[in-house]
Amino acid sequence: ILWCKDLKMFHLMKPVIKAINYIRSKALCHLQFQQFLVDIQAEYGDIVYHNDVRWLSRGSALQRFYSQRGNRTILGKLSDPVWLSDFGFLVDITQHLNALNISIQGQNAVVSQLYSHIGAFRTKLLLFQRHLSQTQPTTTHFPSLQEIMARFPQNDISAQIRRYAADISSLAEEFQQRFRDFAAIEKEITIFSAPFSVVPDDAPYDLQLALIELQCDAESRSRHQHLALVDFYRQLDKDRFRKIQTFLSLFGSTYLCEKTFSVMNINKNSMRTRLTDSDLCDILRVKTTAFEPDLDHLMQSRSQYHPSH
Repeated sequence: ILWCKDLKMFHLMKPVIKAINYIRSKALCHLQFQQFLVDIQAEYGDIVYHNDVRWLSRGSALQRFYSQRGNRTILGKLSDPVWLSDFGFLVDITQHLNALNISIQGQNAVVSQLYSHIGAFRTKLLLFQRHLSQTQPTTTHFPSLQEIMARFPQNDISAQIRRYAADISSLAEEFQQRFRDFAAIEKEITIFSAPFSVVPDDAPYDLQLALIELQCDAESRSRHQHLALVDFYRQLDKDRFRKIQTFLSLFGSTYLCEKTFSVMNINKNSMRTRLTDSDLCDILRVKTTAFEPDLDHLMQSRSQYHPSH
């Protein structure tokens, strides 16, 4: 994930992961810790494991750990205001990144929607940078950091806040670099997402004729207003608007690939030794597509529902 490589917060993650693993790896220690949280009526009843493969777990583990910071038996550094301010900033920025990661997932997410989420997040990063760069920093969008600053008013952590602004600026530049391929086709993405509001003269030459035909079709204009973008392009004539429809095949994330592999791992296990490659292919096709079979038509097309053996 970007923040792990760019923000260089390993000095925070290492002790947190060590503390979590110590609690979760020993059954008696884990049970005692859970009972302790019940006794003090904590917000959460447990802390969650951190998983390097599942990047969303990083934000969940940090958030859950931060909620238990009042228990200093977890980690001695919880009394250090500088370390706590770093940790609060890390918790908040990972929550923003997790919200972005969740927004770009989904079965029917198209590249134009994903690119808009990325653009919105880059704008948010620039807003965060401006807020933290002010003489009197604004931490409205960083509730954990704001709470730490209110808890330790006597400690001057203005230098830390300026460093957070620099980290966010670096993260915004990293986003710009990593998604530069999408920026190169931004005009085509705009045509795909809003084909009826684009002037044909401003479109690439290979799309101008198809765009004119589409804009002059009153029925297509009406459908565009009432259908989802994916459904709208699916019902268009493939021969006439193939060049515009090709943007449906662009993948902005690995969500569908990860989903397919997960389905395969669930079905292809040691208990199903008679599962053939053909059967597995059929299972994956049924499980990963949104097509609904017309059962009434299938039943009517058969002269006998239960043929004799």
